[in-house]
Amino acid sequence: MRFASLGSGSEGNALVVQDGQTCVLVDCGFTLAGTAERLARLDLAVCQISGIVVTHEHGDHIAGVAHLARKHSIPVWATHGTLQSHRGALGELSNVTEIGPHHVFAVGGLQVQPYAVPHDAAEAVQYVFGDGARRLGVLTDAGCSTPHIEAMLDGCDALVLECNHDAAMLANGDYPPKLKQRVGGRFGHLSNADAAALLARLDSSRLQHIVAAHLSKKNNARELAVGALSAALNCEAGWIAVATQQDGLGWREIA
Repeated sequence: MRFASLGSGSEGNALVVQDGQTCVLVDCGFTLAGTAERLARLDLAVCQISGIVVTHEHGDHIAGVAHLARKHSIPVWATHGTLQSHRGALGELSNVTEIGPHHVFAVGGLQVQPYAVPHDAAEAVQYVFGDGARRLGVLTDAGCSTPHIEAMLDGCDALVLECNHDAAMLANGDYPPKLKQRVGGRFGHLSNADAAALLARLDSSRLQHIVAAHLSKKNNARELAVGALSAALNCEAGWIAVATQQDGLGWREIA
């Protein structure tokens, strides 16, 4: 099993998870051309995508889903809340499956476990992927951790973990007060410190990869996110990977 990021941030998100011939996209916030270009950097073509699993309806995660799915006949999975809030686009697709936040399903050889997260969306979920031996946990777009989130991510072999903002940079930045409250609130985004505290509570004995994701351009810095996660794991900063908006992240193999 392996994974890579097409891009991560407020301007568009997509993560690809592959196991053998099965290749799943988590979200797609890019145009058709942009998605194809970013896949090509990973030596993938759109025709190799087996399915798209959606986390929630915000544009940076869902803007490209319907266009991609319709043009290439790709099946889509999303929660009831997400489908209802975005039914104008997703409702027209011929192959959409409604899932619950505790509904485990399979896409080819991949087991997909959605789980509920606190975010200002209709029915937001994140995902854990497994091949029977290894597990990849994905968590972005969550305002805070919960015992359920930590139970889902405990003991994973790889993690993609939101480090959206540095709390001091957000507080002292130029965002309007309401936006600061939204980003830093319980239904917003995880700060570096939030992510590090969550990580420190997990069983990381199997962890092969940790990726900081969804970093804010204005309210974070790569070295701050990396420093927070490396301190939580007591590891070298160079062991922490970062998924960027422009370049995403190259393939990471889970042995």
